[in-house]
Amino acid sequence: MTGAPVQQLGVIFGGRSVEHEVSVVSARGVMREADPQRFEVVPFGITRHGAWLTPEETRARLVRVEAGETRSLGDDEGAGAFGYPEVTARLREMDVVFPIVHGTFGEDGTLQGLLEMAEIPYVGSGVAASAVGMDKALMRAVFAAHGVPQTEYVVLADEETRSPSPATMRRIETEIGYPCFVKPANGGSSVGVSRARSREDFGEALAGAARYDRKVLVEAAVTGREVECAVLGNHAPEPSPLGEIRPTTEFYDYSAKYLDDSAALVVPAEVSPASAELVRLLAVRAYRALDCAGLARVDFFLEPDGGVKCIEVNTLPGFTPISMYPRLWQEAGLSYRDLISRLVDLAFERFEEVRAHA
Repeated sequence: MTGAPVQQLGVIFGGRSVEHEVSVVSARGVMREADPQRFEVVPFGITRHGAWLTPEETRARLVRVEAGETRSLGDDEGAGAFGYPEVTARLREMDVVFPIVHGTFGEDGTLQGLLEMAEIPYVGSGVAASAVGMDKALMRAVFAAHGVPQTEYVVLADEETRSPSPATMRRIETEIGYPCFVKPANGGSSVGVSRARSREDFGEALAGAARYDRKVLVEAAVTGREVECAVLGNHAPEPSPLGEIRPTTEFYDYSAKYLDDSAALVVPAEVSPASAELVRLLAVRAYRALDCAGLARVDFFLEPDGGVKCIEVNTLPGFTPISMYPRLWQEAGLSYRDLISRLVDLAFERFEEVRAHA
């Protein structure tokens, strides 16, 4: 990039979801490691309650985060994205944006739609793939249509999440059984997810998941190893080597992911070449099925008999330097810094393609 003009890379992070703090950690990694010879990184923070901060305000909040005084960008009440003309004007000056707002109001297609309307190139999947990738119920329907193997599941919505009918309970106990996992259809980082071992457990688990969404997914529990594959690309997506999660708790929950650091992340995963190849093939199939772009992490259960079940496609995975997604590409020989640059290249590629068909 010697002699090339420096590009302004806007990094949007924080946000109103339960994954606010995770987003802050991911964004700090990107801002710290983005190639300084290519990018001028400009931070745009969003508080827990949706207030958009100017780059100067964001940097001031990050000083407190760096000092260990807080892990969030604050609780300022928001006035909607267009309530901050100074921020939106600065955002419009960016050459490209890395929207690293995990969860709802960021990873779910809403922020992508805003950037599409503003005609700003951005890293990652478009509106449709982001929305389907966030909604586990819709994602599972897409998996079924494209032959992606998955566990048995039932979707509950609205009143059924508060008071399941006798017919619904019979269906759950006949088709799913106990133990089962109960999770919000829209969410991430295992927030609101619990394991129900009996009908008595199920009521509490359902209430916990329904706090976060009007739709709840009930999934059959699977015995096996959790392996993950990072996928990178637009038209010709490439799968990474595999990584394996070895939690010390019942499942890989929020605490194990972000608080107590108890789970072992094994890279590369210790699986047979045949199993690794099957998972990589299915990861690309799932990625294409959702019409993803740029990046995604695809999670699987590898069963004792060699069977594979796809858990989900995460269109905006954790992106700290030690997160699974960048670690898997580091295993493949692509550094964290170069991965950021590659994702920006893919963002420009997709932007030009969309513009050509407008």
